[in-house]
Amino acid sequence: MKRAVVVFSGGQDSTTCLIQALTTYDEVHCITFDYGQRHRFEIEVAQKLSHSLGATAHKTLDVTLLNELAVSSLTRDNIPVPNYHESEASELPTTFVPGRNILFLTLAAIYAYQVQAEAVITGVCETDFSGYPDCRDEFVKALNHAVSLGLAKDIRFETPLMWLDKAQTWALADYYGHLDTVRAQTLTCYNGIQGDGCGECAACHLRSKGLTHYLANKDAVLVSLKNKLDLP
Repeated sequence: MKRAVVVFSGGQDSTTCLIQALTTYDEVHCITFDYGQRHRFEIEVAQKLSHSLGATAHKTLDVTLLNELAVSSLTRDNIPVPNYHESEASELPTTFVPGRNILFLTLAAIYAYQVQAEAVITGVCETDFSGYPDCRDEFVKALNHAVSLGLAKDIRFETPLMWLDKAQTWALADYYGHLDTVRAQTLTCYNGIQGDGCGECAACHLRSKGLTHYLANKDAVLVSLKNKLDLP
């Protein structure tokens, strides 16, 4: 019995990871974190998506203590969400939540230990991202090593999107027949708007740019995706 845990926010990336995991593992458990995020609607979106897509189980974990420590425009209503140009001009945007992936991946690994899963899957990506230090391949591998040592169990951290651009991430969802699901039902927008989002924030800009490129160059992007992931 192959089992995996998906760190699941209900956004484009984690949903695409869930869709792929469901074709690879016998059981897929989702874990969503309530960290007092600015837009709590994403928790509801995640719950609905995991159920409709057929995850084995979905656990929502209260980690609101993170909110006390991590000052970000995603945890504080009084810090405005920057638009795309403001994010680009900043070395590290205010949307960065310090320590978020350190905490999430560690707790997901403990949950994986509990449910006897062999892998923790996360949708972090170093190709198209906002410079968040906890989305880098180097960080994930280092934490994976530390967590496996601490648990005395080899729980593998998988990052299927790490080297994909956003057009290829759209192509991956389409490859598994869920392009429309990801486009309409996920919540990626930093301003908390489901589907195509606000169109102004960095997350929406990246998502829209990737989709536009994919729809205009479907065949070429699909070929590049298959070559990169060794898909049939």
